[in-house]
Amino acid sequence: MTTTTSAGLATAPRRPFAARRWAWAAAVVLATLLFALPLVLMLAAPLRTPGLPPPVGFELLPAQPSLQSFRDAFSLVPLGRSLLNSALVCVIAVPLTLLTASWGGLALVLLQGRARTLLAGLLLILAMVPLTAIWIPRFALFNALGLVGTYVPLIAPALMGANPLFVLLYFVAMRRIPVEMIEAARLEGAGLLRIWWRVVMPLVKPTTAAIALLAVVTFWGNFIDPLLYLRTENHLTAPPMLHALELLGPTNWPVFLAGALVVTLPVLVAFMVAQRFLSSLERGSGWLGR
Repeated sequence: MTTTTSAGLATAPRRPFAARRWAWAAAVVLATLLFALPLVLMLAAPLRTPGLPPPVGFELLPAQPSLQSFRDAFSLVPLGRSLLNSALVCVIAVPLTLLTASWGGLALVLLQGRARTLLAGLLLILAMVPLTAIWIPRFALFNALGLVGTYVPLIAPALMGANPLFVLLYFVAMRRIPVEMIEAARLEGAGLLRIWWRVVMPLVKPTTAAIALLAVVTFWGNFIDPLLYLRTENHLTAPPMLHALELLGPTNWPVFLAGALVVTLPVLVAFMVAQRFLSSLERGSGWLGR
């Protein structure tokens, strides 16, 4: 089918937009199902009765669902205690990360010239240093200070923003704030702390929510540091405790997946809370849409 212009010239047929929309929607749904399948399996596998041999072929839902895997996950290892330990680390480390990372970002904004460029480049270099390169020096340092066996080595990275990228994220967000606002606050007699709290932080709430979520994932999912620095099983956090459940064998694989599901839920809750917070900010101020 062709269309005719006012001058009587025939034009090429237009491709229907509805078909392309449906094709795009189908591709999105297919990709979502593909990436959601591991989560669905993690939700369904713990319902299998522990001790049974592994299923033959693909089994989405067991024939006789049971919650015994969740009870075993908490009885075979101190999983509940490890969850509380992880929560304690996050409650202390996440706010401390937001404090130090935002201070670092504001300091970079207030610097001028080559000093700011040099420090920003140094942060990028530090972000590329692999963690394996600092395990031994950090362990030697904390061991010399007598802090091995405590939670201080797990929380200590928060004193430096936890990750150089967090400082850079704050720096990029704070650079969007007009310099005139900071100068006006200075003329009114406000100090740096007051400017940081009353002027800067309210304008970078989306960045704060994103960094808070990333910090929760960083400290909650920390696996190596608890193994290096903590001495007893009762002091371990949740990720290393999952390793103990993994050693139970293939017939108790539902117990391991039950523990993995329990450990994953707090991160999912944190993600949903951050998502709702960001959505409310977008509706309220339109800042995210700029």
